[in-house]
Amino acid sequence: MEKNILYLDQNATEENRVEDLLNRLTIEEKILLIRGRDFWTTNPIERLKIPSFGMTDGPLGVAWHSSHRGHRTRFPATIGLASTWNKQLAYKMGEAIGKEVKLSGRHQILGPGVNIIRSPLCGRNFEYLSEDPVLSSDIVAEVVKGIQSQKIASCVKHYLTNNSETKRMKISTEISERALQEIYIKNYKRIIEKADPWGIMVCYNKINGIHGAENKYILRDVLRDQLGFTGHVVTDWGAARRTSGATGCIKAGLNLEMPGFFLFKKMTPKNVQKALDAGDINKDDLNYIVRPLLRTFMRVGLFEKTEQHFKKVLDIPEHQKISQQIAEEGMVLLKNDSNFLPLKADKVKKIAILGPNAKKIFGKPLQGGSSAVVPPKFISPYDGIVNYVSGKSEIISNPEDADVVFLILGLNHGGNILRLFLTKREGDTEGRDRTHYALPDKQQKLISETLAKNPNTVVILIAGSPIDLSEWFEDVPAILNAWYPGMMGGDAIARVLFGEINPSGKLPVTYPKKLEDHPAHKSKKRFPGDLEELKIYFDEGIYVGYRYFDKHQVEPFFPFGFGLSYTTFEMSNIQLDKSNLQGQGTFTVSVDVKNIGDKLGAEVVQIYLSDDECSVDRPPKELQGFEKVYLEPGEKKPVSIKLNESALEFYSEQEHKFKAETGTFTIWAGSSSRDLPLSIKINYSA
Repeated sequence: MEKNILYLDQNATEENRVEDLLNRLTIEEKILLIRGRDFWTTNPIERLKIPSFGMTDGPLGVAWHSSHRGHRTRFPATIGLASTWNKQLAYKMGEAIGKEVKLSGRHQILGPGVNIIRSPLCGRNFEYLSEDPVLSSDIVAEVVKGIQSQKIASCVKHYLTNNSETKRMKISTEISERALQEIYIKNYKRIIEKADPWGIMVCYNKINGIHGAENKYILRDVLRDQLGFTGHVVTDWGAARRTSGATGCIKAGLNLEMPGFFLFKKMTPKNVQKALDAGDINKDDLNYIVRPLLRTFMRVGLFEKTEQHFKKVLDIPEHQKISQQIAEEGMVLLKNDSNFLPLKADKVKKIAILGPNAKKIFGKPLQGGSSAVVPPKFISPYDGIVNYVSGKSEIISNPEDADVVFLILGLNHGGNILRLFLTKREGDTEGRDRTHYALPDKQQKLISETLAKNPNTVVILIAGSPIDLSEWFEDVPAILNAWYPGMMGGDAIARVLFGEINPSGKLPVTYPKKLEDHPAHKSKKRFPGDLEELKIYFDEGIYVGYRYFDKHQVEPFFPFGFGLSYTTFEMSNIQLDKSNLQGQGTFTVSVDVKNIGDKLGAEVVQIYLSDDECSVDRPPKELQGFEKVYLEPGEKKPVSIKLNESALEFYSEQEHKFKAETGTFTIWAGSSSRDLPLSIKINYSA
């Protein structure tokens, strides 16, 4: 090996290093790099000192099955992270995950998952963030930045329109160009602009009849040419298996087929060489897909001679503290009649803790799919409450004898994924969607029986998706949605119930009063799709979530952005730094927020925009920015949110681009999509 090799010189520019290495690779070596060696690693090229590149599953932390069976910090479900509306906290989570990936001897985590939550019934909603691309992208961009600050590659997934699990390997999402761009691609567009992710995972499903892994429109025309993505694209595991073959995937711009396993054999050396020999692909095609992969190798420091110290168990208090803070800030107080909560531990003498999720441990090997993160310890809601009231209250089993009952219900994120397929059990899990919006019948019955014995029953939901609460909502004094709160969730729940933490979570999704009110459930062809034709129709177009409810004036059970607090806030004095905007530029919206209650708390200022007059149909309002602010009782702070012309844009199918039209726009500020007391107008000239 010659001395002073450019691609090994860390002082050289990234692109010069990439081109130097690309020119040194033989055709055979390039072919080896574009397909995995095994389940989690790529092929090394010993001649050029290219080590194997290792990946691990996510996104709730570093998964057990792909990190040498390591025990790692289990963070709350990312729908819970989105419920914090806290970008700084999202960065901390990403940074901690990046550190643990490195300590696991891997170079990339397969996450975060950012699929738009199109339906309350998608089995993987818990892994995603929101029905809104602005909230989703702003939170995820910070996670990506945090991960990559540790020289670990993120892998934003699942690109594109993989918004359900039913028949996900075969089904085709039938969607208009505008809806695809304005809701689903926009999510990735903003993440790429804000965080420059080093990896993206392509989906299993087809988009308008073409599998993601060989879909040139989404991989080259959109991702590379329109969005300027510079990282590598990897298949979801086995997502190339049903494609037409190596030629289609390579021409589309797929960079890496995973895993390298005998069943998944589209981009094998034999098939790729055969395509080269036949003239179906050429050396330029091969260079095009190898180049981004080499770029990622440079970015993660694959060539740096650093020792990797793998640890079987990572018991890191600092990371567990972040996990607990996410759980605390992400819990959404849905109901609190007559200020039933918070409780005072020294005044509640007898407590009953009941329900199927009270003692359930989430975080066992292979449970829930790719998010099977096994923590070094797990504090259940039961354990957390018992520890919190120790020495103050007695835990009893009979609800009728208790001063208060904590009824801990929800869905099941557990179960080996293979067993779930065989038994057709429902819950929040990869590989299977729910078929019912309500809680299981046994839990509905348990609520009725418990309330008959003790009306002072607080319902705590442990789940990763919206749930129908209508049957019993009026009968309970308080409801706390804790999502899947991670390994420290029990402590977090106790601190919220007893007032040490003031809940500040806001819903990242709309809760419909009944499933039929939801835009994805107007017909079965929309969800779960036409399973004979193997097509799922996104006929709601751009009217996903709250956009539909606002457009058609449908009253939701809980609106997007909703969440109660133990204190009260007041917003006032909305202002703009400019009343006119011309072409490209920025403008700043500011409001004053005051805590007019008697407890420390946090409020989320939500900014929505509406186009007063437009040549195309647009939603009544759309989220464009947000900021979380923390206030002592009586304290007032100004909150400023900077936006640019993209906040005014829609996607034009005639011009095939995002554009804003000259006119007047209304800017709204408030605490949810249905609570916007402040407004102001801005004039825009294209």
